[in-house]
Amino acid sequence: MVVMDVVEEGRYRFRIEPGPGMRVPGVVFASRALLRDAEQSLQQVGNVATLPGIVGASYAMPDIHWGYGFPIGGVAATDIAAGGVISPGGVGFDISCGVRLLAADCDRRALHPETLRAVMDGLGRVIPRGAGPGGVWRLSGVGQLERVLRGGSRYAVEQGQGEERDLWRCEDGGAVDDADVEQVGDRARQRGLGQVGSLGSANHFLEVQEVKEVYDGAVAAAFGIAVGQVCVMIHCGSRGLGHQICSDHVRAMDRAMARYGIEVPDRQLACTPVDSPEGRDYLGAMAAAANYGRANRQLLSQATRGIFRRRAGVRLSLVYDVSHNLAKIETHPVDGGGPRRLCVHRKGATRAFPPGHPELPPDLRDAGQPVLIPGTMGTASYVLTGVPGGDAFHSTCHGAGRVMSRHQAARTVTGGELRARLEAAGIAVRPLSLRSLAEETPEAYKDVAEVVAASEGAGLCRKVARLEPLGVVKG
Repeated sequence: MVVMDVVEEGRYRFRIEPGPGMRVPGVVFASRALLRDAEQSLQQVGNVATLPGIVGASYAMPDIHWGYGFPIGGVAATDIAAGGVISPGGVGFDISCGVRLLAADCDRRALHPETLRAVMDGLGRVIPRGAGPGGVWRLSGVGQLERVLRGGSRYAVEQGQGEERDLWRCEDGGAVDDADVEQVGDRARQRGLGQVGSLGSANHFLEVQEVKEVYDGAVAAAFGIAVGQVCVMIHCGSRGLGHQICSDHVRAMDRAMARYGIEVPDRQLACTPVDSPEGRDYLGAMAAAANYGRANRQLLSQATRGIFRRRAGVRLSLVYDVSHNLAKIETHPVDGGGPRRLCVHRKGATRAFPPGHPELPPDLRDAGQPVLIPGTMGTASYVLTGVPGGDAFHSTCHGAGRVMSRHQAARTVTGGELRARLEAAGIAVRPLSLRSLAEETPEAYKDVAEVVAASEGAGLCRKVARLEPLGVVKG
């Protein structure tokens, strides 16, 4: 366990001075109020700072909370040429969990109450959700699953499940190219066969929203959103397949660490050098899971488009799709020096590339990367953009951040009470169960507006728009 000394460096920046075993300091972007909810997670920030090859700092976003090994809201980059490691705990179990935003070709006035009710009823019927199997696609077998793992959204679009815009408005053009399906074990494949095109459970959702406020009209126009517009936000990941891949590769790395002379303060930080056989195997399997997650959101988008078209005569276009649980090989300057090839872990943190970044699609190059931040069922969500000079390797928050366990949340309110409260506020709710609804009560989370304000105040991103819920489909 790392002993820590926390120093306030600015209104939204706290520094954890290096203690025994820490190779870099910790840096936490938060307000004082948000930091009070993160005390236990700060220990994990210090633990991550002990990883071999880590550079810059062990970073944490304003929505930081306790996670597996890494805190959720953690960012860490390791220098590959200097023996830097990759750790599955720095990605998490729901590999490529992320957010997709679709914009409708209508505003709120066109979605009359009876039309909204018909849309929500349709979504409640066609969107698969819950912890078990059941997805939009019934895969024909392992061969087709492998095509999903290699091709992600690209494969789904090739099969008629989308349009060309869905690819160039998605991170990595819809698929990570270096997926290695041979590193996806039999158990992971079995779990993945029956779940592609499904929300899952816990905090995953599909939400119909209205753009209530735009802070930057030019950037919002480039993204394709405007005040009053109807949008759909989808939050889900790679389901049981990603969970199993994480479990399998944590075990493999735990067995291999001694061979590389690596010791970590928490076994949940199991890791090996990025360029080791174990590191390359995990990167290949993680990329395959990322492609599964992209295909998952693509299929849910198509199912949603069908309901909006049939029930409301409305078309949905993709604004953007971005992951917040992923490790990526990127090039960044370090400590004022030249660029280095780094393995950037973002766990519960969103990539936020600035205007002009070469990885952005041409129509977004001047605006910057859309950053999609979901709130809670009863509050707002935000669209942000990356900014020049963004810290933490161009990363920012990913959501509101939990402050209560699901068990604690379910003790504070019944699902029936919460449903009545939300519907009284004009939010239509289609849950799979009332218990799962209660576990996600808004009080279980930090104030997303405060999280976004801290992220912007720390210079990590900039606000573009605020969206409020009209209806929610939950597992």
